[in-house]
Amino acid sequence: MSKPIQYSDKPIGKLKIVADFLPSPEELALKNENTKVTISLSTESVAYFKGIAKKHHMQYQKIIRQLLDEYVAEQKRR
Repeated sequence: MSKPIQYSDKPIGKLKIVADFLPSPEELALKNENTKVTISLSTESVAYFKGIAKKHHMQYQKIIRQLLDEYVAEQKRR
């Protein structure tokens, strides 16, 4: 079992206020309409994305979609 927390009234040191870096709820909402497609991917690729998704408690399809969206955005910048 872990040690009990010891509380103190001592000063904790100099504090620094940081700007809010979290996105707003509007930014978190899906911005683009999604179109369903059927695609055949290699078993190795699907296994990789499923492993990453499980590790991060996400859906593997969402990871693939985000990867493609980032690729498209980068290509548009060029």
